[in-house]
Amino acid sequence: MIAILVFGIPVALFGQKDSTLTLKTPENSKKWFETISIRGYTQIRYNRLLETNESLNCEQCDRSWGKDGGFFIRRMRIIFFGQINKRVYMYVQPDFASSPSSDRLHFGQLRDAYFDLGLDEGNEFRLRIGQSKVPFGFENMQSSQNRIPLDRNDALNSAVANERDLGVFFYWAPKEKRKLFSELVNSGLKGSGDYGVFALGLYNGQTANSPELNSEPHAVIRYSNPMRVGEQIVEAGLQAYTGKFVMPKANLSSGVKVNSDLNYRDERVAATFVLYPKPLGIQAEYNIGRGPQFNKSTDSIENKSLSGGYITLSYFIPVHNQILIPFVRAQHYTGGKKHERDARSYEVNELELGAEWQPLKQFELVVMYTLSERRFEDFQKQDNLQSGRLLRVQAQFNF
Repeated sequence: MIAILVFGIPVALFGQKDSTLTLKTPENSKKWFETISIRGYTQIRYNRLLETNESLNCEQCDRSWGKDGGFFIRRMRIIFFGQINKRVYMYVQPDFASSPSSDRLHFGQLRDAYFDLGLDEGNEFRLRIGQSKVPFGFENMQSSQNRIPLDRNDALNSAVANERDLGVFFYWAPKEKRKLFSELVNSGLKGSGDYGVFALGLYNGQTANSPELNSEPHAVIRYSNPMRVGEQIVEAGLQAYTGKFVMPKANLSSGVKVNSDLNYRDERVAATFVLYPKPLGIQAEYNIGRGPQFNKSTDSIENKSLSGGYITLSYFIPVHNQILIPFVRAQHYTGGKKHERDARSYEVNELELGAEWQPLKQFELVVMYTLSERRFEDFQKQDNLQSGRLLRVQAQFNF
């Protein structure tokens, strides 16, 4: 065997009769598919314990609320991810428990499919291209695998159903901040994940897995900066978006009055404050804006103002090798939900008390008592005020 160098690469020559050149692969190099990892989680719920009103439900929250609800697989996610190149990161997440309606459960649907393209050696500047979360809000960014309350709050989550859309987003965060974002998730402190200190993006505006219906993309901007303050970690943020939302014809009742082009101004601004639970945690957000909303006095969908937010208090209690996190959340929202029938009008006042128990890394149990008053009205169902209480239980398996 004869070893030579070609452009600085070691090459081995095998055999005496032929002159086939075989490149020796460096021992520490990997093929792109060897860099991909798989993880996931599953959530199984039951919402009917101590229920006082079967007509109380929340379409955007959990379709197993209320009448005829039973045991329910809320999420069944398998995530494929990896740094397939020094500057290219891949993330694909399907959900095998999507529920397009209350009588159609557990369909497979794409949630995330994006690539991060690093613009510098340290990937502090990057572009995220594909379908991913729209950087608006903290709880919207927070994975359902990490969030303590069972559902996201109505006020900010009504901005982007399923939190995702197809577009291009620019993210920036220095190396030490990216490390802190990761630490806040991996340590169990309920971080949001790494969506940059600064974010700027363009996206379709019709939400994930929906076609674009006009030629005007939404624009979003966000600043959120976690900081160490003594033994504590706090994070404050501001975010805003603007665009035009097109009411899908399939979501319109016969007889409801709409704009001739179905386009409605859709814009919001929100503020965030987080004190991570060491051991006391505080998480609060509030947003204001304008968007499409059903007006029952005129039987029409109009651009109307909206406002609302929430505050969550939690307490992190390590017990030997287990974790217990009692919590309470209060939320309020007044405004429309553009993704629902006739941009359904809402007024929500809700209080939730519960606890998350983590006896194992692979298993979590959440028990939550909800006291809710919800007015949700559209052209087909007017004067619809529902209030009640229920005990909700979720078992989550992490793998």
